[in-house]
Amino acid sequence: MPTRHTPYLLGMLAGVALLAANPAHAATSAANVENGRYLAHAADCEVCHTAEGGTPYAGGRAFNLPGIGVIYSPNITPDKAAGIGAWTDQQFVDAVRKGISPGWKHLYPAMPYPAYARMTDAQVRDMRAYLATLPPSSNKTPANSLKFPFSIRSFMVFWNVLNGPASTYPDDPGKSAEWNRGRYLVEGPGHCGDCHTPRTFSFGLDSSKALGGSVVNGWRAYNLTSDKQSGLGAWTDEELAQYLSTGHADGHGTASGDMADVIGHSLRYLNAQDIHAMVVYLRSIPPLHTAADTVETRTPAAGDATLPQNTRGARLYASACAGCHMPDGTGRQSSFATITGARSLGADNGRNLVQVLVQGSGMQTATGVQIMPHFIGGGLSDHDLADIASFVMTHFTTATPTNMERAVQNARQAP
Repeated sequence: MPTRHTPYLLGMLAGVALLAANPAHAATSAANVENGRYLAHAADCEVCHTAEGGTPYAGGRAFNLPGIGVIYSPNITPDKAAGIGAWTDQQFVDAVRKGISPGWKHLYPAMPYPAYARMTDAQVRDMRAYLATLPPSSNKTPANSLKFPFSIRSFMVFWNVLNGPASTYPDDPGKSAEWNRGRYLVEGPGHCGDCHTPRTFSFGLDSSKALGGSVVNGWRAYNLTSDKQSGLGAWTDEELAQYLSTGHADGHGTASGDMADVIGHSLRYLNAQDIHAMVVYLRSIPPLHTAADTVETRTPAAGDATLPQNTRGARLYASACAGCHMPDGTGRQSSFATITGARSLGADNGRNLVQVLVQGSGMQTATGVQIMPHFIGGGLSDHDLADIASFVMTHFTTATPTNMERAVQNARQAP
């Protein structure tokens, strides 16, 4: 599954919420605050509004958009000067649901307001009630650096005419309550389509390929439809629920990259009923076959003796990888290190496998941060990493590696 498409412009982020806070919310009821906390987690606001190593929600995370420029996420703490503490409730609602901030300043759709429009005004106000409880930060984020014509915000008026925002919609009386709740979570605050749906020429979501998979930040966001070969059709309900709530599913591997952020800062906070509702809805999406997401996995026999030593890649895997992942991929220290059955080991020419080797990955879990370190600067060359990736692809899947050293170089250059 992993997150965030000049196609990069919109799906960049497995979650952005331009939210605000106002002292006037001090009197808001605790129930509203708690609902707002839950919705803020469901909308994955923290990840995109927190710079690496920075204060949560204080903004400053840079999004490098090839051919477009750099967008920095804003400070959304209650600070009146650096944050959005001076906004009114209606200004806050307009920003989240319409993409229009004070002064008729149009937001770029790296902020997924077309999806957030699925929430009601009251729900968005609850989110603000929660954000008003956060410590204010005076952190000032850098100005965006965008090329012409992307630097002209008023052009977003025309984008909105073509692509949204959407609006709330009534429950479908022909569907179950679980299905309707799942649709709301997936298409609304969860904004799953922003990463998992390809983009049109105008960079809007391609409804004809909804949730069929796409590329975000160099990572493959996999097909979420019910297709059995390239989507989720072969997963059990239990496996899918386990993956969404913990970031790992036996036989399917562990989330990485943007999807790891989505799990660690958003989905793991949802209750079991909501996770089940998402599963119910995802199950109902018509199958859409995506060749890039199709891979047949292998399950090597257990035991060190089954690890071949006749290639450089195999020997490098034995020395650099098998200590955690074992020769058969079962994982030594924890289930999160189990890689057998993972689509990332071969799909799309091992795109996400290479990304992990080059970029590394980390995921917040209930038992601490699960880290897969990168191998750049550790004495391994691009050629070494390409050999490791090639071995992993052929040892754990039936995929045929193609020009893997170039794939490693491309991952190193990814924004």
